[in-house]
Amino acid sequence: MTRLTLQPGNTSLEQLEQLYRSGAPAVLDDSARAGVDAAADQVAHAVQGTEAVYGVNTGFGKLASVKIQPHDTETLQRNLILSHCSGVGDAIPTAIARLMMALKLLSLGRGASGVRWLVIEQIQDMLAKGVTPVVPAQGSVGASGDLAPLAHMAAAMLGEGHAELNGATLPAGEALSKAGLKPIVLGAKEGLALINGTQFSTAFALAGYFEAQRNAEAAIVASALSTDAVMGSTAPLQPEIHALRGHRGQIDVAAAIRDLMQGSEIRESHRDGDTRVQDPY
Repeated sequence: MTRLTLQPGNTSLEQLEQLYRSGAPAVLDDSARAGVDAAADQVAHAVQGTEAVYGVNTGFGKLASVKIQPHDTETLQRNLILSHCSGVGDAIPTAIARLMMALKLLSLGRGASGVRWLVIEQIQDMLAKGVTPVVPAQGSVGASGDLAPLAHMAAAMLGEGHAELNGATLPAGEALSKAGLKPIVLGAKEGLALINGTQFSTAFALAGYFEAQRNAEAAIVASALSTDAVMGSTAPLQPEIHALRGHRGQIDVAAAIRDLMQGSEIRESHRDGDTRVQDPY
C-alpha cells in the first residue's frame, strides 16, 4: 500500500480522501521536523524556568494558578488524558478514526504545539501498523477542542483504553505489543496538544464531504442514464440556459450530463423526427 507523505499547510483534499478510502499509512514530510524540534526545545526550557506557562508547569482550568513541579510533569499530562476519556456510544468507523489521526499529524507538524518528534512518530507508526484507537462516537466537542474523542485517541498511544488491530478490538497495550510498538510517556504540554484540536469533528466533516461528492457523481451518472432510457432530450442541457442562472454547480452538472450523453446511440436514434416539443416534467 502506498504511503502518503503529508506536508502541513499544503495537503490536498485528494490526499486526505485517498487516506480515508484506502487506509494508506501517512507520514509527515521531513521538512516539518525542524519546526517541531524547535518548539519542543522551547517547552523543555519553560519546564525548568520560573515563569508560569499554562499547561506546561501549571494545572488546567481553575487550577491554572497551581504550580507544577518538573518531576510531576509526566503525571500531569497522563492524568489529563485519562480524565478526559469520558466518551460513550459505539466506536466511530475505523476510516474516520485514521483520518482523525492524520489530521492530528498535520496539526502537530506545524511546529506550534511543542510536542517532541516521538509523539508524531507514535501516530505515524500506529497508522503504518494498523493500530487504530477505539473512539466512542459521543463526547465533548467544540470551543476548547474535541476533548473526549481526542483523549481516547491519545490514551491508545499510552497503551490505555482499547484499539483495533486486524479487525479485532484489544486492550491498547496489547494491540501495540502485537504490532511491535511500545506505549509512549508524554512530556510537558503534550497531552494538552493532543486533545486541544478539532480533528474529530473535522474528520467527520471531511468524510461527509467525500461521501456527498461521491453520491453527487453517482446521481449525475444516474440522471444521464435515466434521460437516455426515456429517450429524453439534451436540449435542456445547453450551456446557454444554465449560464443565465449563473450557478456554478448547475453549470458543471449540466456539462457533466452532456458529456456522458455525448455519442449515445439512443439519443441519436430519436434526434430527428421526434414530434415532442419538450420532455414532460
